[in-house]
Amino acid sequence: MKYYLIAGEASGDLHGSNLMKSIRVNDPDAEFRYYGGDLMQAQGGSLVRHYRDTAVMGFVRVVMHAKTILKNIQQCKEDIKLYQPDAVILIDYPGFNLQIARYVKEKLSIPVFYYIPPKIWAWKTSRVKLIRKYIDRVYAIFPFEPGFYAKFACEAVYVGNPTVESVSRAHTCSMADFLKKNSLPDKKIIALLPGSRKQEVGLTISVLNEIDFTQFEGYQCVMAATSAVDMRMYQPAINKGIRIVYDQTYDLLANASIAIVNSGTATLEAALFNVPQIVCYPIRIPGVLYDFGRKYMIKIPYISLVNIIANKQVVKELLAYQFSAKNTISELKKIIQNDEYRNLMMSDYRQISSNLGSSVASDIASHDIISTIKKQSLQ
Repeated sequence: MKYYLIAGEASGDLHGSNLMKSIRVNDPDAEFRYYGGDLMQAQGGSLVRHYRDTAVMGFVRVVMHAKTILKNIQQCKEDIKLYQPDAVILIDYPGFNLQIARYVKEKLSIPVFYYIPPKIWAWKTSRVKLIRKYIDRVYAIFPFEPGFYAKFACEAVYVGNPTVESVSRAHTCSMADFLKKNSLPDKKIIALLPGSRKQEVGLTISVLNEIDFTQFEGYQCVMAATSAVDMRMYQPAINKGIRIVYDQTYDLLANASIAIVNSGTATLEAALFNVPQIVCYPIRIPGVLYDFGRKYMIKIPYISLVNIIANKQVVKELLAYQFSAKNTISELKKIIQNDEYRNLMMSDYRQISSNLGSSVASDIASHDIISTIKKQSLQ
């Protein structure tokens, strides 16, 4: 059968590649066409557009690039129509994907599956109406999501968490090999994960560069970079003496003592690697507007996946104007110097891992996708 997948960022590329791998096990003749990245491309098929060319972060930038975004959506619709797949599989990326879902269901009558659905329990709950109307199957990745969707008469199936799957399958190198491979000194590592989109990378580095990391004796800062972001974006960090490693995030986390992580999937990855962390999310808006948004627009008290899953503060979140050199240094000292604080974080990590379970999300989702397509074709 023919499958059309759409992923709009690095994490979607990773989980999309695992899903493609699982689909091929159950459907050896599977053909793929997709929006994604290098990892999905490694699984074969045809890459239509790389996520680095489509990822836009922040309301202002979305408005500025509105014409380009609308053009990309139209091109995607036309491409799906020409390809005539047996199924369209959406991976997160809701602003783009929900528009595609509507078109596919209304104009093409092709089954649409949502793997890693949008986090409507935190933001834009009204999207559940679109999901209920245009999505055939929703594959939830957090244990609490099926219950949330049920409140809106929308069925979601918990298949396990794909990040758990990715981390458990990872083959990471030893500390000695990691240091040797990257010509690093024999010191403990503070891992810096600034994100996978150029806007967030730039904003995060601008704050990190204000921090005097030399005060933490015995530690070195190593930043996870992605080849999907222009290398020039990392130059300010390099100029400050921060070492950069490309496309080695899991090896870095596997050997890090502490991490400063831009909010997103990487926060859960750090937790699953048992790395004490600080979560940051820089936004260039006035503090009063941020506080208003947090109070009246965001429906949950936390933004990091670690805290959301635990339903309590496990890791410190430094958001918008709170993400400063002073606050980051204070939290780093607390993690390094306070054994009780650090050990409690590790204990909470273990509980989070237990709550997520060990199901292989891509295997369960792929089996259900193929089964559903076959059932619908018989109707």
